[in-house]
Amino acid sequence: MIIVPLGVGSATPTATRHLSSVAVWREGSVYLFDCGENAQMRMLQGGLKRSQIDCIFISHFDTDHYSGLIGLLSTLQLQRRDRKLTLVGPEGLKEFVEWNFEFANIDLNYPIEYVEVEEGIEEKRVVDEDEFYVEARPLNHTKFCLGYRFQEKDKPGKVDAEKAQEMGISEDWQYKELKAGNDVELDDGTVVKSMDIVGHPRPGDSFAYITDTKYCPNSVKLGMNTNVLFHEATFSDSLSEKAEETGHSTAKDAARVANEAKTKLLVITHFSARYTNEYVLLREARDDFFPTWVATELRPIFTDPAHEKGIIQPKVYLKEINQNKGGNGGGNDNNNNGGSSGKKKRGSKGKKKRFRKRKNYSGDKSRKKYKKSRSSSSGSSSNDSRKRRKRSKKDDNNDYNNKNKSSGGSSDDQRQPKQITPRTPFDDFDRF
Repeated sequence: MIIVPLGVGSATPTATRHLSSVAVWREGSVYLFDCGENAQMRMLQGGLKRSQIDCIFISHFDTDHYSGLIGLLSTLQLQRRDRKLTLVGPEGLKEFVEWNFEFANIDLNYPIEYVEVEEGIEEKRVVDEDEFYVEARPLNHTKFCLGYRFQEKDKPGKVDAEKAQEMGISEDWQYKELKAGNDVELDDGTVVKSMDIVGHPRPGDSFAYITDTKYCPNSVKLGMNTNVLFHEATFSDSLSEKAEETGHSTAKDAARVANEAKTKLLVITHFSARYTNEYVLLREARDDFFPTWVATELRPIFTDPAHEKGIIQPKVYLKEINQNKGGNGGGNDNNNNGGSSGKKKRGSKGKKKRFRKRKNYSGDKSRKKYKKSRSSSSGSSSNDSRKRRKRSKKDDNNDYNNKNKSSGGSSDDQRQPKQITPRTPFDDFDRF
């Protein structure tokens, strides 16, 4: 199971954060939790295929959590999708989607299965497949809001192949029967019991998605013993009154849920735009629950890193907004960790070397000194003429540099012309 945050902002997008959405990749299928504005583009940038989406889960009807849904469904229509898509959310989801397509006079060419959850329920299994299920529970927000738990069912234990061969098991169907928990009778009448060959069942991976809620018992139930708890941390503890008023959680609330649920990893998300540095919230959460990460857009989170790394490769990187103006920023470093100064060691593999800038010699005095030092080192008439040619070329370059300086330019401007319109860090994406 691979979790890819697509948008970690709250309420409004910023220059470096998109609206709420997270994708879960499992066995070649994608399950989308919330679908904020621009979610489908972030999927492409994160290396995920929209055609692989099987289910979309909407938590509630605050605009920042579903504003990208209609655009995504329209794209699937243009891609001539014919597979069924499951949409899960609060009651009213079907009416909203169908009204939009009726208004646009679009007749979808793929079936949609709607699973609507009505208010007042305590718990509902909204998806139930052979290998996993998804459970929904109501949260404590200013309007009806759902949290979700994606749970893999227990996997069969490992078969002791050597012991099975010693007991006479040789055919594939016999191994399958044993792994399924069934005993196998051999030709001579001997019964090989599954419990003697197959080890204990292995618990499946789990992921909980909890957003837009104050602390509540259902948050703990959804996150109980999960591999990854994806929980909102909209405010810091200093704004706990505002969090209470608006129906949101602080970083300490998220840590409290993680402690009570005994999750393996807490990932905080849904940051208010007032926090330009979300690591302030990370420190608060880690004071109470140390295994906490910040959700970073397009950076995958693995439940089984040994086997899952490399399956999903983001197609873009984030160029940090707070880089130094002198070009020392970490924006071109694919492995920057957000907020770092971006300084690079000389000679490090795969990184550009830095060179000392040449001195600019302007005015008659400096030129005389420069010529004097150059002429004192000459050895022959042929060398003198060659050096004179070099000096004249350098003088021309110096004049050009001085002209740029007088007009407010810099050496970096000569290499990379200034953009006519301001550019955000996201304009540096590789085009594809």
